[in-house]
Amino acid sequence: MRREYPEAPIVGVGGIIFKGDSILLVKRAQEPGKGQWSLPGGAVELGETLTHALKREINEEVSIKIEVGGLVRVLDRIVQDPQKRVRYHYVIVDYWGRMVSGKLRPASDVSDARFITIGQLKKMGVHQLVEETVRMAMEMRSLPVEG
Repeated sequence: MRREYPEAPIVGVGGIIFKGDSILLVKRAQEPGKGQWSLPGGAVELGETLTHALKREINEEVSIKIEVGGLVRVLDRIVQDPQKRVRYHYVIVDYWGRMVSGKLRPASDVSDARFITIGQLKKMGVHQLVEETVRMAMEMRSLPVEG
């Protein structure tokens, strides 16, 4: 399926990945969002579960293994061109999780990756939706587990 000017929305996953009190941000090396700091993630492949896709994407992007904690939110990322045609349309399912192992090494989809404190979010110039999602994940992570 084409990512640019697709015939249908593409399902993607994103992760708010914690390492202690820090969160992982990646600098996108490709469109959409090239050059912007964002959450790691990518497209779900045929036959793949959402959580498996998230684990695979994060391992591919930054060479770390994660544990998925829970669902944070589902949102649309729609980018139109100047003629108002849909250039990109992703339905993104964001999860929070934590780093389990590995050493942070950016791969081809990202030009940089780092763990930052929540206070550094604004300085990194992240989109308001990213900041909102991170704050939601922080609250969810602190909730007691029922059972």
